[in-house]
Amino acid sequence: MEDKNMKEIMGKAEVLIEALPYIQRFNRKIIVVKYGGSAMIDEDLKRQVIQDVTLLKLVGFKPIIVHGGGKEISRWVEKTGMEPEFINGLRKTDAPTMEIAEMVLNKVNKSLVQMVEQLGVNAIGISGKDGGLLKVKKKYSDGQDIGFVGEITQVNPKILMDLLEKDFLPIICPIGLDDEFNTYNINADDAACAIAQAVKAEKLAFLTDIEGVYKDPTDKSTLISELTLSEAQGLIEEGYIGGGMLPKLNNCMEAITQGVSRVHILDGRIAHCLLLEIFTNRGIGTAILDDKEKKFYDEKC
Repeated sequence: MEDKNMKEIMGKAEVLIEALPYIQRFNRKIIVVKYGGSAMIDEDLKRQVIQDVTLLKLVGFKPIIVHGGGKEISRWVEKTGMEPEFINGLRKTDAPTMEIAEMVLNKVNKSLVQMVEQLGVNAIGISGKDGGLLKVKKKYSDGQDIGFVGEITQVNPKILMDLLEKDFLPIICPIGLDDEFNTYNINADDAACAIAQAVKAEKLAFLTDIEGVYKDPTDKSTLISELTLSEAQGLIEEGYIGGGMLPKLNNCMEAITQGVSRVHILDGRIAHCLLLEIFTNRGIGTAILDDKEKKFYDEKC
């Protein structure tokens, strides 16, 4: 066998050996993946994300996907002649927009189920309405009414635990019901965070359109690979974190305080970012962990 071919084969073997301790550690553990951003629009990226999650399932993880669909909702709202309206960065969702949002999210949901099924894994798509999974109350933005946007008040994880026990991969669209059974749209980050806490997930991974957390967003060299809770709080208090990263980081910190082992912010535009983060010694993106956890200078996971 030629030296070049042998090196390629040995390289593949080394990758598998590097992944082994992570497969062992997280076998039968729950990982929640919040799927959104460009990875939902680009067909190649979409296929790679689904391949990653399916591989996690096949090597013994218990993945749950929580997906968004904001860009697709905006596209369909515009198709109907309505203008998407945002208040403080949050979509204002009136009754017609809510109807479109639910239609689009269910369409996205079933397309993801189809892709997983094509790879030989049983998946079930549900919304927060099913089995009383997500109960909400009306959400306001600085006191302003933003329509049918919900804030999660309760998660009933029974349906998810039942599906995982029966070896299904749950795929969840973020729609919930209030006490009067009105339908509300939910921020997918919030839904993923609440669900991860409720199922006591070992990991929560956010697929985003950013590389991770920067100390200085204008300087790519300041990407932070790992943050403890106290370090993250310090960055917020010192004013380094703003814009859309602030609520996302707050969600990550809340998940850690509620028992999620690690939270990962990953660039979903990078092919197979989930596998790179979970199965390699240093990974990519930013990992947030509790102060008492070891950093991956000692052990990555």
